[in-house]
Amino acid sequence: MAAADWYAHKSLGDGLFWIQERFYQSDNRANIWLLRGTHQDVVIDTGLGLRSLPEYIDAKGLLGKDPQRKNPLLAIATHAHFDHSGGLHQFQQVGVHSAEVDALANGDNFETVTWLSDREIAEAPCPGWRARNYKVKAVQPTHILQEGTSHLQHVTGDVINLGDRQLTVLHMPGHSRGSICLHDRENKLLFSGDVVYDGAMIDWLPYSHVSDYISSCERLVGLVDSEQVDQVLPGHYNAFGAKRLHRIATGYISRAETCPAKFSTFAWRTLAGVALRAFNPRSAC
Repeated sequence: MAAADWYAHKSLGDGLFWIQERFYQSDNRANIWLLRGTHQDVVIDTGLGLRSLPEYIDAKGLLGKDPQRKNPLLAIATHAHFDHSGGLHQFQQVGVHSAEVDALANGDNFETVTWLSDREIAEAPCPGWRARNYKVKAVQPTHILQEGTSHLQHVTGDVINLGDRQLTVLHMPGHSRGSICLHDRENKLLFSGDVVYDGAMIDWLPYSHVSDYISSCERLVGLVDSEQVDQVLPGHYNAFGAKRLHRIATGYISRAETCPAKFSTFAWRTLAGVALRAFNPRSAC
């Protein structure tokens, strides 16, 4: 199957595109966000990587036809989980939080929580493809993100400079240890990854941490209270506004601090760890 068939996109205006994998029909299907800038373009999360995302972006002309193209497209993973990081190996420039650099560089499919079934793929990307053979390919990040610190050419402090807009890196652990949000302060947009989306928030995977998640949600509440966010562009499902963000974050804080929730999280984490160890031994790359 060609990349042009595997993906679909929608223009949201102002250089922002929403890309999805058409034939990955699962709640785990991640949103892919492409944001154009005058100096640097960025793709936020990359999906499974079963077909070439750069090829699709080029074929559809999403970056324009300027022969004097800026810098190579920068692919940033909001975290290392397979549904967000699977396509990172297709890009020259790759950014991820420092806490998850090793997981990606080592092709650690336990930490990327790789778990894919044939029934989630409505049409195979190529003849004979089977989900049991899918793994996140190892990739060496070129750009290491860390709130307050930077090793990026086009980042000052904790801000990714796209030219006409800037994205502030916010380390928001809890769902995973390297989860980040990218905050466009001027336009009050928050690319939230799996830190928050309009669905059941997952805090029971390997390297999830409830107390960190509570702290991250408290930061989200603070962003709303200080009127720094108007719209959330999440890692899954549809975009939503500040009021919904406040409701989701405060709801998680309230639930996570109860004893039944703590026991349930422990039980699910134990089961998930056993299943993922069996499915993804650490030697698998």
